[in-house]
Amino acid sequence: MFRRAPGWLTARPVAHRGLHDRARRIVENMPSAANAAIAGNFAIECDIQLSADGEAMVHHDDTLGRLEDASGDIRTFTAAQLKQVAFKDTTDRMMTLGDLCDLAAGRVPLVVEVKSRFDGDRKLVARMAQILEAYKGPVAPMSFDPDQVMAIRELLPDRPRGIVAERYYREAEWQALPPQKVRGMFHLRHAFQTQPHFVAYWINELPAPAPWIARNIFGCALLTWTVRTPEQRLRASRHADQMIFEGFVPAAVGSTA
Repeated sequence: MFRRAPGWLTARPVAHRGLHDRARRIVENMPSAANAAIAGNFAIECDIQLSADGEAMVHHDDTLGRLEDASGDIRTFTAAQLKQVAFKDTTDRMMTLGDLCDLAAGRVPLVVEVKSRFDGDRKLVARMAQILEAYKGPVAPMSFDPDQVMAIRELLPDRPRGIVAERYYREAEWQALPPQKVRGMFHLRHAFQTQPHFVAYWINELPAPAPWIARNIFGCALLTWTVRTPEQRLRASRHADQMIFEGFVPAAVGSTA
């Protein structure tokens, strides 16, 4: 039932939102961060959000403002409008997932987190599937939302898929969801429906029973996020197959995709 993710997923560290460094005007999820990751031969983790006209945009937050000279819900802007939004610390502009695929051109793996409002809307996964149908490079979609992972399983059955997970879901963003949604994510209890090939688990909550079972009993690859400190690097090396890192540059990696 469970199929382990391909070796390329764990062969090298994964740069969280690209290899970004805002002090050097290299901003997360932007072309410069992707290019820096490629230059270091790191896989690229990125986030996608849905635009008003149904495009998959590479952006983490639901709203504009933390990084941009603009404000508002990202889903109220068209892709063309989002591509014109100015950022505070870079001359780069927001990419579509298609733009990122063109930039990466298969040189390093892409680990794509599908952001979700937990409202059952699967249009973002549908658009991602359209884009990836023509892309030959290594890509691994994932999401916190089991429903989105189910959509990935249905629309992209040949791509390795992952679930992003925590142990307790205590943060305010989770408490804002209906309790049954949060309960459905506890302990990877959805796994027989989502059938993930890998799990991306919060480093601060490793080790934990559910990811241990997923990795050691069912053979799922285990990534861990977001590794920033030496202590977290040590924990990742002990309990996971690979790290999703930020804030430092690991030793050079010689493997290729």
